[in-house]
Amino acid sequence: MFRTSNSVERYMFGWWKNKPFVITKLDQLLRLVHESHAQPITGKSQPLELVGENELGVTFIGHSSFMLQINGKNLLVDPVLTKRLVLLRRQRRPGLRVKDMPPIDLVLVTHAHMDHLSLVSLRRVVRATKRLTGRAPEVVVPWGVEDLVKRLGFSRVHEMKWWEQLEVQSLRVTMTPCQHWGARMFRDTHRGYGGYVIEGGGRSVYHSGDTAYFGGFAEIGRRLQPQVALLPIGAYFPDSYRAVHTSPEEALRGFVETGAEHMVPMHYGTFRLGREPMEEPPVRLMAEAQRLGVERSVRVLEEGKTLRVGAHRLELAGI
Repeated sequence: MFRTSNSVERYMFGWWKNKPFVITKLDQLLRLVHESHAQPITGKSQPLELVGENELGVTFIGHSSFMLQINGKNLLVDPVLTKRLVLLRRQRRPGLRVKDMPPIDLVLVTHAHMDHLSLVSLRRVVRATKRLTGRAPEVVVPWGVEDLVKRLGFSRVHEMKWWEQLEVQSLRVTMTPCQHWGARMFRDTHRGYGGYVIEGGGRSVYHSGDTAYFGGFAEIGRRLQPQVALLPIGAYFPDSYRAVHTSPEEALRGFVETGAEHMVPMHYGTFRLGREPMEEPPVRLMAEAQRLGVERSVRVLEEGKTLRVGAHRLELAGI
């Protein structure tokens, strides 16, 4: 049997203990890929609940993907509708299928990470809308991301920076800051990242994108007063992940600081990205909401379910 010398063993142990960043990330990814295939995919896709002209409809598709119905327009934010992220398999099915969606007017992408910018999903959305209407939707991306989407068939690509405002499709879109990072791979760190506040018809919704807790939540609230806040609550363990992700308690603190009326959690339950149990984030979120006395303002949506915000009512469609 071949045996290594003590000096070689010490070298290999030292190398593994202090292995390069890329090797560390690949090791983590391989473990997550293995775990993602251990259980069958759960959940089911559902028909979209259409809302009235004066209502805001927020439909949770899964992970950070949402369909928004606002001021008569249909929007998608971070649509990831594929079964896999390369090798990492999703754990729950998307709440909406492309073939069941109405024509899409506008797509917003918060950053270039593969669990937020899916080239396959974006192509499907463009093709489906063109089949229905003969035109393609427009897309909004952060600075430095235009090159990834420009050949997908969108009718127009808008690049934005933090606090810039865009009037598009009878809506006002403001790009908001966050505490995260935007590289598609490892070295293209020039790419931007952020969230959005979308306003129209007297309604407004804030999608934070991925973010750690930071003082910007209060500033976003002061400047833009969103009605509904879509905030991430997963991939927070180990604690080092909280440099770029919020824990459920931190997300709730951010919600309170925005001054929004309603919170819908996201970025949990779909992909194995953190080491916390998959079912833990919403449980911790609601426990903290009850402790703070704001549980009636937090709406945990099943995939495919719609939060309807109208002039005089708030309801969960289809429940």
